[in-house]
Parts: sequence; C-alpha cells; structure tokens
Amino acid sequence: MVMRVDVVSLEASIFSGEAEMVFAPAERGEVGIAPRHAPFLTRLKPGELRIQLPGETLSFFVSGGILEVQPHQVTVLANTSIRTDAIDEARTLEAKQAAEASLASNPEAIDVARAEAELLEMTERLRVLERARKRGQLK
Repeated sequence: MVMRVDVVSLEASIFSGEAEMVFAPAERGEVGIAPRHAPFLTRLKPGELRIQLPGETLSFFVSGGILEVQPHQVTVLANTSIRTDAIDEARTLEAKQAAEASLASNPEAIDVARAEAELLEMTERLRVLERARKRGQLK
C-alpha cells in the first residue's frame, strides 16, 4: 500500500510521487506516516525528512515548514529543502562556526535570534549528514 507524497519548497517542487512511509521532524518530535494515517497538520522543525519508496529511501534536510497528512496524501511545505547528498559539509561547518563566533563575540551588535536560528539549522544539517552516513546512504 502506498500514499501520494508531495514535497515543495519556496524555490521548487522537490519530490512528487508514491511512497510507503514518510518520516518527518515535527515540532514535537519525529513522526512516521503510513498510508491511511489519521489526518493532522503540524509545523516542522529543522531536521531530516525521509521518504521510503519501494527498494530505497530518499533523505532530505528541511529547515522547517508545514506537514499536512491526509489518509492517502502527505504534503510537505518546506521553507528550504535539500537532498542530503547535496549538502556541502565544508560550507555547513563554516556557517556553523561563523554563527557560533557571532554569538560569542558581541551579542548586542547582532540579531541574536537570527544567529541562533542559523546555528540550529547548520547543526541539524550536520546531524542529517551523519545519520545518512550511518545508514550507508553517503560515503
């Protein structure tokens, strides 16, 4: 049994197709969605979105957004979505270090909320990469 899954970011449609399961970083913890799941709507936090297809699992980083679940349809409206294998680890580490330095230097001279959000996003991107490596999806 499968369900329709659509993942859309502000820039483009990221994925559209049928899947056996979807795992998403909901605001109150990771959720697993199977076909015929009860309807619900929740916000997403930065983390990994996994779409289980027959024979393979697709992995994406989402920076946040909205998840809508209907019995035969899952819609992810992501602020930003990147295939896990397209994440540039070096640039992500650089951005994380820059956010940490910014927060440590002079909090009065920066937008603290923005720097904290950037730090959280970069930390989660790195966590998603590490999980994908452990599952053998990345080298």
